[in-house]
Amino acid sequence: MPTLATRLTRALGLRHPIVSAPMAFAAGGALAAAVSRAGGLGLIGGGYGDPAWLDEQFRAAQGERVGVGFITWSLRKSPSLLTDVLKHRPAAVMLSFGDPRPFADEIRAAGAKLICQCQDMAHVMDAIEVGADVVVAQGSEAGGHGALRGTLSFVPEAADWLAVHAPDTLLLAAGGIADGRGLAAALVLGADGALVGTRLWASREALVAERHHGAILETDGDGTLRTTVPDIARQLAWPRGFTARVRRNAFTERWHGREAELERQVAVEGPKYRQAFAAGDPDNTAVWFGEAAGIIHTIEPAGAIVERMAEEAAQRLGRG
Repeated sequence: MPTLATRLTRALGLRHPIVSAPMAFAAGGALAAAVSRAGGLGLIGGGYGDPAWLDEQFRAAQGERVGVGFITWSLRKSPSLLTDVLKHRPAAVMLSFGDPRPFADEIRAAGAKLICQCQDMAHVMDAIEVGADVVVAQGSEAGGHGALRGTLSFVPEAADWLAVHAPDTLLLAAGGIADGRGLAAALVLGADGALVGTRLWASREALVAERHHGAILETDGDGTLRTTVPDIARQLAWPRGFTARVRRNAFTERWHGREAELERQVAVEGPKYRQAFAAGDPDNTAVWFGEAAGIIHTIEPAGAIVERMAEEAAQRLGRG
């Protein structure tokens, strides 16, 4: 296997500069462990916070060196979740979508790396002020929640700013990275590695319904959109400025652009949404993947995905 050493692999003791995104409800212990076993760093998705589920997923990781990620604004409602998770001694804790300040000291005191996911330069500056070890520059191509910046311009801007103001801070690129070409591009743009979501969502270990996996194989990069309708249906009060990238389907066609009407009917439509999600229905609930769908054609083991991405990237960069 060709080596692709970066500051990230040296600092975190990895073989490959790949970190799996802590995707809520999809990134469980088996996926995180498979990524770490293959030489990357796997992150369990803490999501909106379920302590019993998190304990179960750390057990499912079977002692592999993994980390965890939280939706920061939700974690503020139950900060004891972080205290409980840190007892599992995660290698890293990623905070996204909110102020990391209330949690940074506790994470560092536990010996975990602090990863802050950022969607604009103001977020990057906040992450440095709080002492993040790793910054993620997330482009809007990403599946799930995010904002407006594109990966291609955001990553080098963040890299340039960090080089001047926080040269020891590591940078991960996120959004649309699903093969070795994307990983190589991330490194050329100035990142130390990549945070990979959609490609690993389409893995055998991901906690994703079979028909949702089928949906990504049928969808190209034009088949997603950014919207707020899944959050309205779930009655989740996401902060202003963040939307979710999901598959275009009957649910989004029915409600995107009719958000006010969905809010009025949420007492009826909310339970329908949750029932459809529980049933693995790919048409009447949100299906959470990004624009990289257009270059994903198989559902594979996560380890094979990680190893192939690293090998392809090394070849593209002339290191293979």
